[in-house]
Amino acid sequence: EVQIVLGGPEVSHEWEQQRIVTLADYLIAGQADLAFVQLCRRLLADDPPDGKVMTPESPPLSCLASPYPFYCDEDIAHRLIYVEASRGCPFKCEFCLSALDQNTQPFPLELFLGEMEQLYQRGVRHFKFVDRTFNLNIRTSTQILDFFLERADKQLFLHFEVIPDHLPSSLKDRIARFPAGSLQLEIGIQTFNPTVQAHINRKQHNRKTEENLAWLRQHTSAYLHTDLIAGLPGEDLGSFAASFDRLVTLDPHEIQVGILKRLRGTPIDRHTAPFDCRYNPHPPYNLLCSELLDFATLRRLERFARYWDLIGNSGRFAQTRPILLDNAPFRRFMSLSDWLFATTGQTHQFALERLFDWLYQGLTEVLGADAAIARHVLAEDYQASSAKGCPAFLRAGRPATAKTAKAARNAATPDRQARRRQEEN
Repeated sequence: EVQIVLGGPEVSHEWEQQRIVTLADYLIAGQADLAFVQLCRRLLADDPPDGKVMTPESPPLSCLASPYPFYCDEDIAHRLIYVEASRGCPFKCEFCLSALDQNTQPFPLELFLGEMEQLYQRGVRHFKFVDRTFNLNIRTSTQILDFFLERADKQLFLHFEVIPDHLPSSLKDRIARFPAGSLQLEIGIQTFNPTVQAHINRKQHNRKTEENLAWLRQHTSAYLHTDLIAGLPGEDLGSFAASFDRLVTLDPHEIQVGILKRLRGTPIDRHTAPFDCRYNPHPPYNLLCSELLDFATLRRLERFARYWDLIGNSGRFAQTRPILLDNAPFRRFMSLSDWLFATTGQTHQFALERLFDWLYQGLTEVLGADAAIARHVLAEDYQASSAKGCPAFLRAGRPATAKTAKAARNAATPDRQARRRQEEN
């Protein structure tokens, strides 16, 4: 007879309401590294536990055997290798399951680096750290970075999640030494609104965050992936737009726009009634409407996020993006997003050539861009994409002149955007 054992964050919280739990034999609600082994031993010994639900305490990490030898050669050859130097998060951001962590624990550093050496010798070059806050302990962070700096080659790629307002000089020095293409930093911003930050118990020094992001862009080759969340308690569309514009000015490589989700067990639920939040009862549990954002506005933001991934985050429109965003990034891109959906009725399956044509039409007809400049920057981006074919806007247009090229370069530089903001204020 098969015994069904459930585990993981999806069923570890509010499990009383889940039918799948009633159908299973056992549930391990929490970290199951040791608890699952103990359960299996009892079942094999015909000594089953009395209850269905087990809630083990987090085990000391020094007691856990290394999982890394179980990566096979095929894994190493074809997959990104996930590693963890620590567990837990000291911060209590209420939208995140890590807010439930009781403590943070590092793995023994010497043993961890020995395991990384073994993986490196086996040919692993892509390491994704799943630590919630890699730069929490600077001494540990610098030692790990030193380890990889000593072994840096053209194939090395590291991914870390860091908090943006805690980058002392010792850490900056090491980040700056990594070659281009070898380091990606995932940086949660979520919002720049201090009132909203207080609502969700997020402690973030905004000025230091901006200074550090600017420094990383100017002095390192690290790829910066940043996050914003739309729909946080107390944040209306104008507040989210202000955070988006502020982050665009700092010029990270990616801005991932997400819609707030009510994950089971997270403290964000305490804001449901005060802010009249309604959530999708099914995965991904996204916010459907609230006191400050109605259903239609949240659908617009979902489309905005999708189109931003296609255009703003894709890296395909480096020359076009300044013309597109100009001095009002959120307002202009939302206008493009609304028009693009009204015109095409789709958010997926855009052929690249057709997407360039839609962008040309949106730039010139919706955003009022000069046709010659729009054609020039889009042509440069299309050529850089190595795509085949010839979009309709290129077939219909005249060749770009030197004057057009100069105008395109000067149309919306960051310095000019900053000057325009000063004039407006």
